[in-house]
Amino acid sequence: MTHKAVRYATKSTAAAAGTIATAASPVAAAAVAASIILSPVADASTRMEGVQADLQRAVQLKQITEEQALRFEAKLVGRILGEA
Repeated sequence: MTHKAVRYATKSTAAAAGTIATAASPVAAAAVAASIILSPVADASTRMEGVQADLQRAVQLKQITEEQALRFEAKLVGRILGEA
């Protein structure tokens, strides 16, 4: 192979690899989005357990007070259990 042919092959291979990498990003993003959309929705009790754990952690970190956590949880209970 001549020097010119090697340089052409190298450039075209690099360009093809770049095109594949660029196309892979939207495909990966679509796959992640589909997995989120198609994942099963947690039932109301599981959601409330997660909320309670998050609020308890926030109180431990002194991000909110115990009273704020209780009021917020009371609001969410109505919304989450109302949807179920």
